[in-house]
Formats: sequence, C-alpha cells, structure tokens
Amino acid sequence: MIDAETQEVFRQETEALIESLQAGLLALNDRPEDIGLVSQVFRDLHTLKGTGAMFGYTRLAEFIHDFEAAFDAVRSGEANVSPQLISVSLQAYDLIVALLEGEDPEQSLDAALKHALAEATGKVPAAADGADVAGACDPNGAATPAADGWRLTISLPEDLMEIGGNPVALLEEVIEIGGAQTVLRADVSRLPALDAFDPARLYTGWTIELPAAAPEADIRDVFMFHEDRMTLSLEPVAGNAAPGAAAEASPELAPEVSTAVVAAPKAAVAVAEAQTPAQGPTKASAGGKRAAATAAASSQMRVSSERLDDIMDRVGELVIAESRLADLASKLNLPELDEVVEGIQRLALGLRDTTMAIRLSPVSGITGRFRRLAHDLASKTGKAFDLVIEGEETELDKSVIDKLSDPLVHILRNAVDHGLEPTAERVAAGKPERGTVRLVARYSGADVLISVTDDGRGLDPDFIRRRAIERGVIAQDQVLKRHEVFALLLAPGFSTAETVTDLSGRGVGTDVVKTTVESLRGSIDIDSVLGQGTTFTLRLPLTLAIMEGLLFQVGSERYTVPLAAVEGIVEQPEALRGGTATSTVVELRERLVSILRLRQVFRVEGEEPAFPKVVLVRAGDAQVGLVVDEIIGSFQTVIKHLSPLHSRLDIFSGATILGNGNVALILDVAQLVRSQNITTPSQRERAA
Repeated sequence: MIDAETQEVFRQETEALIESLQAGLLALNDRPEDIGLVSQVFRDLHTLKGTGAMFGYTRLAEFIHDFEAAFDAVRSGEANVSPQLISVSLQAYDLIVALLEGEDPEQSLDAALKHALAEATGKVPAAADGADVAGACDPNGAATPAADGWRLTISLPEDLMEIGGNPVALLEEVIEIGGAQTVLRADVSRLPALDAFDPARLYTGWTIELPAAAPEADIRDVFMFHEDRMTLSLEPVAGNAAPGAAAEASPELAPEVSTAVVAAPKAAVAVAEAQTPAQGPTKASAGGKRAAATAAASSQMRVSSERLDDIMDRVGELVIAESRLADLASKLNLPELDEVVEGIQRLALGLRDTTMAIRLSPVSGITGRFRRLAHDLASKTGKAFDLVIEGEETELDKSVIDKLSDPLVHILRNAVDHGLEPTAERVAAGKPERGTVRLVARYSGADVLISVTDDGRGLDPDFIRRRAIERGVIAQDQVLKRHEVFALLLAPGFSTAETVTDLSGRGVGTDVVKTTVESLRGSIDIDSVLGQGTTFTLRLPLTLAIMEGLLFQVGSERYTVPLAAVEGIVEQPEALRGGTATSTVVELRERLVSILRLRQVFRVEGEEPAFPKVVLVRAGDAQVGLVVDEIIGSFQTVIKHLSPLHSRLDIFSGATILGNGNVALILDVAQLVRSQNITTPSQRERAA
C-alpha cells in the first residue's frame, strides 16, 4: 500500500486527466463521429493506465487496459461510438474514480464492465459452449493472433535523450520480455551527414522480432509514455520458422546491437525509472488541450492549497505592515523614507496581485461534472433537455470553487426534477419539446453571479405560501413580499414536491445550499414567473483574502466597500439635505437611484457634515447610493473574518486593520440593501 503523501501526488497527477476523460465522453455523446475526441479519450485512458501502474494501482491499470482497448478499436475503425458504448464508458469512468479515491468496489464489477465494453464494440466472440469470453480475448479485446512471433518497428522521438529518456533501457525492457530468442536490428537510414550530426539527438530506429509467447500488452506498455510522439508498429509474423532467421539476413548488425543492450549498465536503467514519474500527465490548459506526457519541461507546477493559503496569509500581513509603515511615514515627513515606502508599496501590490491570480480558478474546473449530471438526469427522469453553460472562464477564489460544486448540483437537480415539465406537458403548453437549463457565470462589481435558469413550469407563490403555513414554517397571518415567499424554499425541511424521488423532494438540501453559500459570504436570490421558469442566483465574493477597498467615514467610525463595486462618487443632492428617512429615491445622472443614509442606518448622533458625499455602488442589477460623511481614499484591504459573536451581522462581510491599527468594517452592500427592505427601481419595474 502506498503512503498518504504518494497517494496525494498521484491524485493531483490524475485530477486533470479524469476531468478531461469525462468531458471527452460526454462530448462524444453529442459528436460520435469526431475522431479527435476519440483520440483524446484514448490518450487520457492510456496515460491514466501508465500512471496508475507506476504508482502501484494494479487493479486500476488492468481495468483501464480493457477500457482503452475499446476506444483503440473505435480509433482504428473496427467499432463505432454508440449510445451503448458511452453509457458503459461512463459507468467505467465511475469505477475509475472510485478506485482513485481509495474505494474497493466488488471485483465482479470490473469483469462485468469489461464484458459490456467488449459487447459495445463488437469484440465478444461467439461462444456456443459457454466458455469464458474474457479468456478468449487478449488484453486489448482482440483475439490472440495465430502467429509464430511479433515484429516490432519503432522510431523514438529525436529529443528523447534531451528530456531524460534512455533508449537503451527501453530496448533492454523489450529484450527482457522476449527472452533469449529476441532479435534486434538497428535502422540507421535517418542518420544525417557528419556536419549536421547532433550527438544529443536520437536518429536510430529499430526492428525487433520477438517470440509469440511475448504478451502484446507488455510490449506496448514499454513505450506507454512515448507512444503519442513516436512511430510504433507491432505486427504478428506468420511462418517465421526461427526467430534467428532475421539475424542471419543481417549478421553484421544483430549480434553487436543485442550484446550492447544486454550489457547496458544498470545506472542507465535507474535514471530512466527515476524520471518516469516526471513524464506523467500535465494539467489541462484552459482550452482543454493536454501537453504530451513526455514534455521536456512543464510550464505548470502543482502546489497544495494549504501552501497557497499560507502564502496569502503572509501577503495579507505584509499589506497590513506596509499600510502601517505608510501611515508612520506620512507623520514623520521624511523624503528619504517616503521613497522607500513607495517602493515597498509597489512590491506589496505586485505580490498581492500575483498571489491573487494564483488563487483564482475558472468556473470551468467544476462544470465538467455538471454535464455528466445532466446526462444522468436525462436518463433517470426521461426528460429531454439541453444544458447550456456560459461564462466558464469566469474566475473565483479556489476555496470558493471547491465548496461550490455541491450547492450547484442540488440546484441543477431541482431545476430538472421539479422545474422542467414532461415532454407531453411542454407540448400542450406550447413550449419546445426539449427543455433548457442554463448555467451562467458573470462578474458584477466585486462579486461573481452564478445563475441556474430553467424554462419549466415556474413557481407559484400562493402555493408556496400555503405549503409553508401547512408545515408551520410561517404563521397564517404573516405578510411576506414576493422574494421572501420564494426564499421559503431555502428553509430547512421545506419542499413543494408532492412525491419523493431518488433525486429530490425530501426538503433536505436547499437549506444546506443556503448554509454553504452564506459560509462563503454569499447569498441566494430566487426569481420565478409562473409557467415560464425559475432562476436561482448565487452571489459570491470574488475573493476571500485581499481586495482594493474604498474607505469612508460615518460619524466617528470608518467603513470600507470593495472598490470594484463602486461606480461613482457625487456630492449629496439638495433634495437629500435635511432628510431623516433611512432610505429614499432620487434622480441622479438621469436615473432613479435608491439612497441609503448610513448615519440613520447606524444610528449615528451629532451634527451632519457640511458636505456629505454619495457613494454609488452596484447592488445586484441596480445602483444604490450610500450617503457618507467623508471619503478617506482607496487602499488595499485585507479581509479578516468576524468573530462568532459578530458573525450574525450580515451587513458586514468582514473587517480590516488600518494603517493606524484601528479596525474598519467591510460593508456587504447586497445584504445591507436587503436588511433595509429596499426595493430598487429595477426590481419595481420587474414586479410591475
């Protein structure tokens, strides 16, 4: 059993591969004729098999061998991509994931899936006597050739030695498989003229003849990390009376080459083995393409999230120290010190931006599993629908991405199981037969909005209210606004489903979604039009660590808002002077804007300043104005979580330490607007 550290390395190596494999299988379901996708799936399986074998996952490697053989048959034109093949392949994918996660499924599942893959590709021979089908086939799913031997022709990559490969070690492995009857001949036809010869390049090819007893799979596995970049031909040789016949045809070559291989020093073999792990899979790029397993140097490096968190914590402390240094320098008024402070500020800003960029991860990292979920939901519910994903390039803090998958899975399940109508019902309502579920990610100021929209039956607020009263969630005489009625769906144990299915309906999950999103300092909004569909919108902060903030003062306290959410700062209009209401609506820049007086919100006493300012910030799809006493300026804000005692103050998303050591609270504008029951002009227009 491999140790935990090695297992974690293996998990990181295979993470991108299994995501790419699933994406390729799902894409083939829509484009079965795409040979490029077939090749991608084959390469992913091939690399997974080699990496698994390298790290001691024997069962995994043996199972993938047959899985790979099915797509090798498709790639060679011996079989076609069919719905049956995709369905079985996805089940095989699930087994691979289970094995990667350390589970131990029943061994019978391996054999059953291997047989199903063989059936899907037409590789199961007729066996009238009931003989074991698997035993009649070789590991590649094809009948063992009736031949007297194998002829292997190889031409390795010219840069093999430059990237640490060892051709002598590879040849020695082949000879070990074939035994004493192996015959090897060198092909020097590619040798250039002496003046063009590069000793670091490999120009020689080989033809190797092996006895029939040599397993085909073992021969191919020798070159598993180079097969995508080399030329390899392995053919059964019929009528080869003696393996040494080829040697007699070229006696001047075979003996010398064979002797050189057998006498190869063990140190060369050790180098090749030591470098094999480094030639494993590299992380998939944003475009979904993967570098070859034998790439000379990877442009990416995997680092544990714990180390990134530690770096971010230290950068945060550096930013705070830099802010305090700048505050001291402004008081001392020393030009030499100011110059040093400016240099440190530039370095801290650059380090912050670089570290933030490392922590950001595109939403595409989790959307692959949603496509698989859609495939499974269509099979289980019998509903035909299209899953449309937009904004996959939108980036979020990786710690947010990691926790976001389960809430979105639950929302997608509800959208299909509860939202979409059966085909007959859709047609009767004048809708297209196929439904649409749309997942969209986009930036909105300092937040990221992720919405899941279906074009199904929609939500009936009157029905939700009645169900909530029946279950004791609200009182009979309780008055709720439209958005508050929809928010009841997030209450623990609440469900509008008439029947419970294996997908949803128990009332557990939506409250977990709410808890998870709120733990990320986010929020959920639900909007629906009866008969047209429903939209769940998750509002999440772009980052949980450091941001650029706008600092302002209200009374004697200072507060900050994300600078990315600020859309402007104006003088307080005359219409607002002398008012005492917490909120109002005025016309600013030829638009109606909801205004919040923060002195009233925070119950600040004392005389108002002579020239208060209005900070225009983005709150969802609307603009909101915050009346403040004074604008201090912008500065780097290190987000500190509030203590459990203050965590219930939803209108604050955290706190930050200023240069003078004081604390400023960070305003969550969306929660602030919601807490004051403000209906923005755009919301009133939608309600109308």
